[in-house]
Amino acid sequence: MLTRGLRSALLIAGVSVATLIATATVATAGPASVSADPCPSRALCLYEGSNFTGEMFAATSLNPAGICVSLVDHGWGDRAHSAINTHNTSAQMFMNDDCVGGPYQVPGNSSLSSFGTFTPESVWVPYRGS
Repeated sequence: MLTRGLRSALLIAGVSVATLIATATVATAGPASVSADPCPSRALCLYEGSNFTGEMFAATSLNPAGICVSLVDHGWGDRAHSAINTHNTSAQMFMNDDCVGGPYQVPGNSSLSSFGTFTPESVWVPYRGS
């Protein structure tokens, strides 16, 4: 029988490992040629240029709660100027690197050909499975 302290320590360790695994696998991203790689299903795709031109960055979540993806950490801070959301749920873009503050919505199953002067530093994407 485990003592209360040992159970708490194991629970915290388990949550920490689960969080580490979740954050290591929840977002998939990478640049691709727009003509060679269309936006994958249930993803938020950001494009370097307006009208879906230039390199593409695709983000999706394997975490049922959704996930905040730092564009800065992926070399995409201030680079995105248009987006396609192939998920049926809205995604949000933020002008800061931690998904807080007033979001710029990208409705489900929609596209935005230009953000104007808005330049996202992070995005929140919904669970890929929902």
